[in-house]
Amino acid sequence: MLLTILCSNINGFNYVMKILCVIDSLRFGGTQQQLIVLAVGFKEKGHIVSFLTYHHIPFFNAILEKAGILVTCIQEPNYLKRLWKMRHFIRNGNYDSVLSFLEAANFICEVSGFPTRKWKLVIGERSANPYILKSFKLFIYRWFHFYADYIVSNSNSNIQIVQKINPILSKAKCKIIYNAIDFNRWKPISEYTPRKNAKTKLIVAARQSYEKNLNGLIEALNLLSVEDRDKIIIEWYGDTGLEPFNTPTLESRKKIKKYNLENIISFYPATHEITKIIQEADAIGLFSFYEGLPNIVCEAMACAKPVICSHVSDLPELLSSDINLLCDPFSPKSIKQSICYLINLSKDQLLNIGLINKRIAMEKFIKEVIISKYLSLLINNNNSF
Repeated sequence: MLLTILCSNINGFNYVMKILCVIDSLRFGGTQQQLIVLAVGFKEKGHIVSFLTYHHIPFFNAILEKAGILVTCIQEPNYLKRLWKMRHFIRNGNYDSVLSFLEAANFICEVSGFPTRKWKLVIGERSANPYILKSFKLFIYRWFHFYADYIVSNSNSNIQIVQKINPILSKAKCKIIYNAIDFNRWKPISEYTPRKNAKTKLIVAARQSYEKNLNGLIEALNLLSVEDRDKIIIEWYGDTGLEPFNTPTLESRKKIKKYNLENIISFYPATHEITKIIQEADAIGLFSFYEGLPNIVCEAMACAKPVICSHVSDLPELLSSDINLLCDPFSPKSIKQSICYLINLSKDQLLNIGLINKRIAMEKFIKEVIISKYLSLLINNNNSF
């Protein structure tokens, strides 16, 4: 049964919670954005909400400031001192509930509960990285999940990894809650016309890091025929869009020049104008080796856009309307085939795929439902959905 919680009623009176949200930083990223959406939602329902980070990367700070949400950053390069300072902050904050996202922040919050705690602790697993199964540190992190009240993932594949690492973890503590999307912001625009410049405009919004597979995309573009190269333009928005570039980005840009792809793919820094950019695009792309549930995919679906992406995580189920747009991230040939399929779709086909994606998004990613599910975990000890 869906709980619609404005201010939770416990024992006959309105209960306003003091909630702390914990994450590494407020840099550009889907995980950060999701935690902010939840925090603002909690605040709008009357709760007292604040943020704790340990890296000062204030890309999203202005959104929280506008919502009246205080952000505290404990910058401490020494790991043990950082753990101690954050533990002290959490334990002395008189919080009713703590919600953390990402593994290091989760670990800090779990350790902060020793030997006992009075607050409810919900931690978020947000990445279905298979390396978790091979890393001793990441493996140990998941065993500390015994000390959380609930473990929430935004994909089935991610929660399965957690349960594989920690098979005696109670299944009742493990929850799957998809991403929350604000449909007032993420929606189609009436003035959109497919392929305005006779080319398919594909947008990628992601960090230029190894797991996002920029190199695989470049190799796939190099396999395109001369005719197909003239049918597509790609804009990539994300970290390292500006100099100084990291080593993988420098190597990728050298390869782009070598393959004469400068007229096809271009790069831009992370931007707060990404909504408009997606609304005006013909399709959204993501070619990662692994993902949880990518925010950009959910947002693209809400904007009625076709999505071309890797067949990872829960994406094949969510994007099952046209499996030809799913590709193997480890195979440039597979990526190339999906790109060819996309650029040769008719305008009506593009629009139809987008509308199907929008219908699915509006069933799966309703913000009010997602926020209420999280609040039900932060308040109640029993399974409430």
